[in-house]
This record gives sequence, C-alpha cells and structure tokens, in this order.
Amino acid sequence: MTTAFDPVDLAGTRLANRIAMAPMTRSRAEGDTRTPTALVAEYYAQRASAGLIITEGAQPTAIGQGYPNTPGLHSDEQIAAWREVTDGVHERGGRIFVQLMHAGRISHPQVLGDGRHPVGPSPVAPAGQLFAGSGLIDFVAPRELTADEVRETIAGFATAARNAVEAGFDGVEIHGANGYLIQQFLSTNSNLRTDEWGGPVENRIRFAVEVVKAVAAEIGPERTGLRLSPANTYNDIAETDTAEIYPALVEAIDPIGIAYLHVTEPVPEVRELTLALRKAFSGTFILNPSTDGPTGPDALALIEDGTADLVAYGALFLANPDLPARLKAGGPYNTPDTATYFGGDHRGYTDYPAL
Repeated sequence: MTTAFDPVDLAGTRLANRIAMAPMTRSRAEGDTRTPTALVAEYYAQRASAGLIITEGAQPTAIGQGYPNTPGLHSDEQIAAWREVTDGVHERGGRIFVQLMHAGRISHPQVLGDGRHPVGPSPVAPAGQLFAGSGLIDFVAPRELTADEVRETIAGFATAARNAVEAGFDGVEIHGANGYLIQQFLSTNSNLRTDEWGGPVENRIRFAVEVVKAVAAEIGPERTGLRLSPANTYNDIAETDTAEIYPALVEAIDPIGIAYLHVTEPVPEVRELTLALRKAFSGTFILNPSTDGPTGPDALALIEDGTADLVAYGALFLANPDLPARLKAGGPYNTPDTATYFGGDHRGYTDYPAL
C-alpha cells in the first residue's frame, strides 16, 4: 500500500514524500520592489521537509498584483531575492515550485500604483472589498483586456516561468483557481466576451490552455503544474457549467504532459468531479481536500486509497514547519490560528514563530 511517507517521482523530480505545502499568500515582500525578504527565505527553509513546497502566489507582471506586499517574478532584483529562497530550501534537501498568480480584477489602483488599473476578461467589478494596506476598499471595475493584451499576458506567464527557473525553482504552478485571472476567464459572470476568449466552453478554457502551453514550451512540461478550484465562488465567481468546463479543460491540457494537476475542493460535493478529473489526467494529482477546518492527519488516507498522489496542507504547515515528521509520529500538532486564516490560499497575516 502506498503511504504519504513514500517517495514519488514528479515528472523526473524525486520527492521525498507525498505531503505538499499548499500555496498561501503571506504579504511579506518589500513594498517598493516586491522582492521576498530574508524572513521569506527562512520561512520556506523551515518547511523544506515537505515533499513539495508550492510558494505563495508571485505576480508574473506588475499589473498582476492583487494584494499589498506580495512578491513578483518580473525583475532582476526579484529573481535574485528568490534565489536566496530556493537555495535555502535546496540546502535542506527540499523541492520547491513557485506559484504564478495573476490576480486580474481582484486588485485596485491603490495596490498597483504607478497609475495602473486592474484588468480582466470583461469590465465587470467583483462584489466586495479588498485590503489595500490601510484598510478595506471597494473593488473597481477592471479594464477589459484587448485581444493583443490577452496574448501579452500569456507571454508574461512564460517569461515569469523562465525567471523562476533562473531563480532556482524546480518548477512553477500556474494559479487557475480561487477567482483570479484564469478562473475569471473560465467563469460565466466575469467573462462576458464574444470573441475567441469568451462565450462557449471551448473559448472560455482557451486562456488557461494557452497559458499552460506557453509555460510548458518555455521551461518544459515536467516543470509545469496547474491549480484549479472547481465550483469555488471565492472572489465573486459564478460557474454555471462546472461539470462541463473542468473536464473539457483537463482534456485539453492532458496531452501537453505537465507534471501535475492540483485541485482544491471548496465543498465536499465536488468530490465526484475531483475523481473524474483525477481519472482524466495522466500526470501526478495533488489534492487540497475540502475539510471542516484545516486539513488534518485523516487526509493522508486519500493517498492510501488512491484518491490523490499527494495531499496539500495549508494552515497546519504554518503552525508546524516540520509537519511531515509530526504526521508520521502521530503528532503532537501546534494549533493553527484560524481566526486570521481563511482557508485554501489565504490572506492571513499572522506569522508563526521560527521553529
């Protein structure tokens, strides 16, 4: 029987175990340069015993930033700063992918600065508010990307992926979940386009497919992963055809041969779809399961029964930097501060002590 503590081959990269650290927004980057700090390097090095670390989202271009003090991967300074992170993880025997996250309409001019305005598939403002550094402010309607700008955005993902490899990352995870730009193209309430990027399913998946193709062509499919969150309504997303669009998307990307598909479940009811996507995808399957509270030790059974190849942990990894050892020993576990942790990939700002 396969267990969470067995090694696994990830498209040619050997992982020491099947416990992944989920991507979690930390907002620890330098504000002006959007560069990771020494604290970021220490934070990830502490967790190098994960089979795979997937970092917080890094914006592939300046216009892709969604929250204050999040890191980028579009400047030489950022590449150099990330190198300190990857060196620290590799020195401890770990493997680390960076998540490339374009927030799209989930942003604000106050966050972007320099006269920039959020962009999206269509000029539809999301409901709700955004934390912009000094407090919560209402979202604004994004500027609709032109067809040329859509192509430029795809190219921006590929360039950032090349920068990631230069920075020493073992690969990249494309963020197609949680209401950010890629899911905005998939959604029926944020994508009202009538050109090749909107309308029927085959058009609304096109942006995601083209980003995956571009990244895989730039750095190799074996260094490329994709994260999806079917039926997730976070960030004012509405999906009227979840059961149709995600199988179509996975069918379209599977021939590319990417390293992994990472699915995060917003509700237990999507498990049937999760299993269908797992069956349709030929590569490694990572699951961040729907749970009542932070993912716990019982989720390891999902590896034993074949539901997933790896299980991704979020909050429990924040509170327990040596989580794989604790899971193997049956505990004990530090309790995550769920008052400031919102689940999935989050906007929690509480930092845990260095351990």
